[in-house]
Amino acid sequence: MGFARDAVTADKFLGGDVMLFQPRNGYRAGVDPVFLAASIAAHAGETVLELGCGVGAASLCLGRRVPGLRLAGVERIAEYADLCEKNAFENSIPLDVHNCDLMRLPAEVKDESFDHVIMNPPYHLRDRGTVAPDPLREAALVEDTPLRDWVDVATKRLKHKGFLTMIQKAERLPEILGAMDDRLGSVLVKPLCPREGRAAVLVLVQARKGGRGAFRLATPLILHDGAEHVGDAESYRPEVSAILREGAAFPLW
Repeated sequence: MGFARDAVTADKFLGGDVMLFQPRNGYRAGVDPVFLAASIAAHAGETVLELGCGVGAASLCLGRRVPGLRLAGVERIAEYADLCEKNAFENSIPLDVHNCDLMRLPAEVKDESFDHVIMNPPYHLRDRGTVAPDPLREAALVEDTPLRDWVDVATKRLKHKGFLTMIQKAERLPEILGAMDDRLGSVLVKPLCPREGRAAVLVLVQARKGGRGAFRLATPLILHDGAEHVGDAESYRPEVSAILREGAAFPLW
């Protein structure tokens, strides 16, 4: 059963180049999937699988920037999967959406290997914080499947030399690195810091299947100018605005 019409909003991403229908009161995509999409060095003709695609924000922003990709998404919440399909159709970006749990992938996904697997797993652990009043928001934000399983499933679905890329809370970086076994290497971590002199809140983490390069800690991406937020005006740095409003790519290194 999908969302009622008055329970959904139409929101602009990439300066309006991508329009997404999202639940008014459920989980709503923000800037995080846009950063994830901007960090993927994909090329036309490559294949991309998104685990936990939600309403399609990351995949569709990536598909708008890089035409000619073959995109697939997995989403276990039926209402979000339905919106993802609608968003792909409305934006004229081909995206195969599979309504399933990532631990029970359909044969057409399990039988394929991908150049890129991308993901924005739930940030919060169930034993921390308060329960969200909306059950679909709670399901999207709070971890049910352990992060280690997300990494394992993603690794299995990668081609040799394919890239796994995720965005996650910085505090969970040790858990992410601990979940990576010797199938993955050439690990790169890029911190996202709210302001100069502030600790990173988010990290982008990328690893390569079969990679043998040394671990790299990249220069942080500073999101906002100024020491603190003043008034209602946005204070994104110009390079960040280019990512959010124009869909610009940025190198993780």
